[in-house]
Amino acid sequence: MQVGAIVLAAGLSQRMGRPKMLLPWGQTTVLGQVVATLSKAELGEILVVGGGMSMEIAAGLDGTPARLVLNPDYANGEMLSSLQVGLANLNGDCQAALIVLGDQPQIELIVVQAVLRVWDQEPGSLVVPSYKLRRGHPWLLPRSMWAEIFSLQAPATLRDFLNAKGVEIHYVPVDTPSIHIDLDTPEDYRQYKPG
Repeated sequence: MQVGAIVLAAGLSQRMGRPKMLLPWGQTTVLGQVVATLSKAELGEILVVGGGMSMEIAAGLDGTPARLVLNPDYANGEMLSSLQVGLANLNGDCQAALIVLGDQPQIELIVVQAVLRVWDQEPGSLVVPSYKLRRGHPWLLPRSMWAEIFSLQAPATLRDFLNAKGVEIHYVPVDTPSIHIDLDTPEDYRQYKPG
């Protein structure tokens, strides 16, 4: 069954002070690295949900398998509305959505594959990677739960959703803290950017 990735990339980058998705990361950009990693996994589709800087983000996705959709409500800064836009635009064949942070260029293919492997073994399950008993990204949302996401309204968050689903989550222990690391501030960027 097909799994589509939804890359949440519509934030305002207020703490970073400049558009973090477009920051250099090795030979590409922060968002480019995320898409490059996802493109090595066997996914039905890669959807990037953008907001501000959409023209620049779209240009950066040229030549990649990713498709950009826009969240018209991006300025409220909530990931929930971006996920709702992403789910509404995923290919109809997708039976699950891999929820990915656009500012997490440290995403590792081995983690993506571990999450997808559990989905293959237990279709319909809510799959979340865990490092030292703390959940992280990317996590996998089965189609059977999409309606619940669509019904959520701010101030509800995705964290609230996962907290409410605690007993239903299939955790995948991983050996890397990368599932917890994203880029929010200039200090984060300086600390983690490659060479």
